[in-house]
Amino acid sequence: MPIHTILGANGNIAKVVSAELNKSGIQVRQFSRKPQKVNDKDQLFSGDLLDAAAVSEAVKGAEVVFLLAGIQYKTAIWERDWPKIMRNTLDACITHGAKLVFFDNMYACDPAHIGHLTEETPLKPESRKGKVRKQILDMLWTEVKAKKLTALVARAPDFYGPNASNSFLNEIVIKRMIAGKGAHWLYSADKKHSFIYIPDAGKATAFLALQDDAWNQTWNLPTDSSYPTGKEIVEMVNHQLGTQLNIQVMPAWLVSTLGIFMPVMKEIIELRYQSDSDYCFDSSKIEKAYGLKPTLMKEGLRVCLKS
Repeated sequence: MPIHTILGANGNIAKVVSAELNKSGIQVRQFSRKPQKVNDKDQLFSGDLLDAAAVSEAVKGAEVVFLLAGIQYKTAIWERDWPKIMRNTLDACITHGAKLVFFDNMYACDPAHIGHLTEETPLKPESRKGKVRKQILDMLWTEVKAKKLTALVARAPDFYGPNASNSFLNEIVIKRMIAGKGAHWLYSADKKHSFIYIPDAGKATAFLALQDDAWNQTWNLPTDSSYPTGKEIVEMVNHQLGTQLNIQVMPAWLVSTLGIFMPVMKEIIELRYQSDSDYCFDSSKIEKAYGLKPTLMKEGLRVCLKS
């Protein structure tokens, strides 16, 4: 039975990837500080991604490695830790001959192209977090170009899904409206914004790892192309709940003020361009290549509201 290692076990995407791999007869090895089984036969490896020896041990014997980790959402920590995490992962994969799947976001992309994000969008970040993402992507593709590594990058926009953690759509819209409160939104509720449904993202990531022709390239994961605005999302939720709750938009001055007192608000200020402009994520490449279709947002929201 082939072994696939999950680095950054038990997160939103990792749980779905693990379940999908198990369905395909793959032995899943979970690696994190406190890993838990997703499938009955999962192997558990405890360790820190900053520990090169621990990462190497978790990768040893694996055919494919998935780097699905999320770390504390703080720029200084990203700048300090992400390059080390990527270096440890790359070295382990090269040493043990494992392929690498890296789950990425869109932060490294040129903000000037936010209205139409494809796999060909230039990597020209302006934010500090985006520069970190480009740095670790450059590290990965350098090893691929040197023919030391076989890898693929699976990219996603902001995510949502049933019982999702660390999803701003779940936190400031879905949970609030279920509780009978008005939704919150950042900067502008009239701009289009792509969201990917977590089950779609996880299933497609696992699927790509099993395709011989998917390697050494970037894939945008299946995302609903209706590109709703914040107002339209709230309308969909109101329709399904049978409510008439409103939406409160936090303007730039309020976000900046809150950032003085709330660290998480301070961290999102540099990514304002993702919310005050149309943010449209194009996943037509994977849809055409493999026929993978995204869940429509109204259906994904329906599942979230019933979970």
